[in-house]
Amino acid sequence: MSVLVLGLGNLVHADDGLGVHAIHLLQKDPRVPSHVTLLDGGTQGLSLIPHISGFDRVLVIDAIDVGEVPGTLLRLEGKAVQNLPGKATVHALGFADLMVALKLLGDAPEEVVLIGVQPQSTSEWTPELTPAVAKALEKIPDLALAQIEAWSASPVATI
Repeated sequence: MSVLVLGLGNLVHADDGLGVHAIHLLQKDPRVPSHVTLLDGGTQGLSLIPHISGFDRVLVIDAIDVGEVPGTLLRLEGKAVQNLPGKATVHALGFADLMVALKLLGDAPEEVVLIGVQPQSTSEWTPELTPAVAKALEKIPDLALAQIEAWSASPVATI
């Protein structure tokens, strides 16, 4: 089973950098299994296609503006990920667009889970997360590792 943890975001737009900050934390975490690939996807949009292709399972970490209280942790999977509306961030193309492109190419992962945090600000020019989002960031490594462990307990079915 191949697992990718993908952090998305722009490090100079406050909370929009959440996913990248999370990847940096996971890169320093000795609990991350060696079979897991960690990728700082930044704001690369569709150019991420070759980097995601071929993975059975993808865990995405990103700031998601869905109108919740800033710092709210969100977990989406299945249809909820597929139906995710475009984000109100500086990304040129949202994650949902990337998933549609992979599906059209016949190379979508078997399972995608998104761990998100409601941002407070994605337009300020600062590398600092707002306090509410920084507090939520502290919980993401444990959430990501729990998802990886759950996937390890239920391997991808082969035919």
